[in-house]
Amino acid sequence: MSKPDLRVKIGSLEMKNPVTVASGTFGYGPEYADYVDLDRLGAVTVKGISVEPHIGNNTPRTFETASGMLNAIGLPGPGAQGFIDKTIPFFENYDVPLIVNIWGKTVEDYGRVAEILGAQERVGALEVNVSCPNVKEGGALYGTNTDLFRTVVDEVRAKTETPIIIKLAPNVADIKAFAKAAEECGADGLAIMNSYPAMAINIETRKPELANRTGGLSGPAIKPIAVKLVWEAAQAVNIPIIGMGGITTPEDAVEFIIAGATGVAVGTANFTDPSSAVRVIDGLERWMAAKGIGSVAELRGTVEA
Repeated sequence: MSKPDLRVKIGSLEMKNPVTVASGTFGYGPEYADYVDLDRLGAVTVKGISVEPHIGNNTPRTFETASGMLNAIGLPGPGAQGFIDKTIPFFENYDVPLIVNIWGKTVEDYGRVAEILGAQERVGALEVNVSCPNVKEGGALYGTNTDLFRTVVDEVRAKTETPIIIKLAPNVADIKAFAKAAEECGADGLAIMNSYPAMAINIETRKPELANRTGGLSGPAIKPIAVKLVWEAAQAVNIPIIGMGGITTPEDAVEFIIAGATGVAVGTANFTDPSSAVRVIDGLERWMAAKGIGSVAELRGTVEA
């Protein structure tokens, strides 16, 4: 039984397999290096980076739900230069591509951080976060208004030739409109989806469980929503999609690829089992081999009408 070809491409970014990790669930990579062979991954997607260092939200910032978790971390990070100085040298010892999640408080911030990080040879792609529900500036605002959305994608595209992957918001009336806008503005790929705006309240204190009051829901609870959005977007655009949202098993990854995803990202599962992404890679390869499927491209978008 021959091994299937797991290789995929997003713009000029070449991945040895279609599995990465979701931004914010894997630190910057070094945090998981003692538990996971990073070179087994298709790519490492790191936490959000802005131009300047950012503290994030007050605690409590996470809350476990019945089938997932809420978070309102607020995108803390060392800033672009801090990331370049502290993290990029670590990856010189690895052969795994880096996808850096970027965000800004203004359109100009997005362009500046894209310019700085896009110039780093070790950065394989930029994941442009215009959909985080947990920051007051930019974030969700840019991801839910098509005019502002286009402005951000245009700005980032103008500042770098590095592949850009636009991370879309799930809470929009028509995901296809944003997918098309990203493609028309020169995006190389899409990431679908971000966490879903949500809330939990402590019935004894009658206070929200998160200091930020609301946060983003992730984990298995949102998987059916994410699969639907990937399927809808894949019918509207020709650029690759990285599907994410509740992936915990190889079968979950298969479902996203059948829906139209080129790649997948394992997120919340990393918190309970750091080896989740590698387990998904191995299981995906076995499943495809057993079915006689020769490549990811052969499986992608094969959902029956």
